[in-house]
Amino acid sequence: MAEQSATGRTVLIAGAANIFVGAVKLAAGILVGSSAMLAEAAHSAADTLNQGFLWASLRRGARPADARHPFGYGQERYFWSLLAAFGIFIAGAGFSIFEGLLALGHKGSENPLLAYLVLVVAGLAEGTSLVRVLQQYRAEARRSHTEMLDQVRSSPDTTVRTTLFEDSAAMIGLVLAAAGLALRQVTGSPVWDGAASMAIGVLLIVVAVRLGLDSREYLIGRAANPSELEVIRNEIEKTPGGAKVVELLTMYMGPDQLIVAARVDFGEDSSADQAEEMADEIDRRLAQRLHQTPHVFLDPTRRRPRAAQPAAKAASAGRPRDAG
Repeated sequence: MAEQSATGRTVLIAGAANIFVGAVKLAAGILVGSSAMLAEAAHSAADTLNQGFLWASLRRGARPADARHPFGYGQERYFWSLLAAFGIFIAGAGFSIFEGLLALGHKGSENPLLAYLVLVVAGLAEGTSLVRVLQQYRAEARRSHTEMLDQVRSSPDTTVRTTLFEDSAAMIGLVLAAAGLALRQVTGSPVWDGAASMAIGVLLIVVAVRLGLDSREYLIGRAANPSELEVIRNEIEKTPGGAKVVELLTMYMGPDQLIVAARVDFGEDSSADQAEEMADEIDRRLAQRLHQTPHVFLDPTRRRPRAAQPAAKAASAGRPRDAG
């Protein structure tokens, strides 16, 4: 719940920054006649819409489990993150490239000082939101004892990753817009402004595709990362009695929910009651060690000794068939 509250604050800060920045970019783009500034305004508008999607994902994904959804609604986070990726692609990238093409043939204001001031203000606002996202990732990395870059790669929370990518793309977009304005002012050619707008559009396409692929991975059922799989396997196999994992399957049901299904050999000397007690102990330990709430399903099984398998095959091969 604490991580979800932190994610909610991150989304709200990013949304507020996007609303403010989008308004000033739009005003400057119209007054200066800069297609790059208008492209950046479209970028901020798309980001604002996406923060709305992400906020909806937090609210809907937090609903408790019910009869129709026994594992809860955590995967709604991935659905709304996918919609956010579509929003970046259509509203942001599409408008930016279209505006860049239109800008190739018209000139803007000869004094784009207002646009430069807006870019500085936008950089401060977007930077504030980006710092907030990085602080959340740093805190998560500290709790999981990993490097922050590894935490960004392995975290199943696509809501925070979407905000990180959006803010990073926004900062790069501001640099591209400033470069387009400066080159247009130096050369007097509107081509540079239009090229900057189209470059922003291409940047947004890359971000949208990356975020869409991330959401797709989790929607079709992604397993836990290798470090978590190692933790699960170790917790099962350190159970007294020499339990061994025969097969281990995992799948995220949201950033905070993980299904753990394992076939476990509890040993020949374990009775049914003892196996049940060991399973309860494993369930308790996994709930303490994992960052997600695990839904643990253990199937007690017996491994066939490898040495016995060839002998069994030989006996089968030597057995006479029924002539009838």
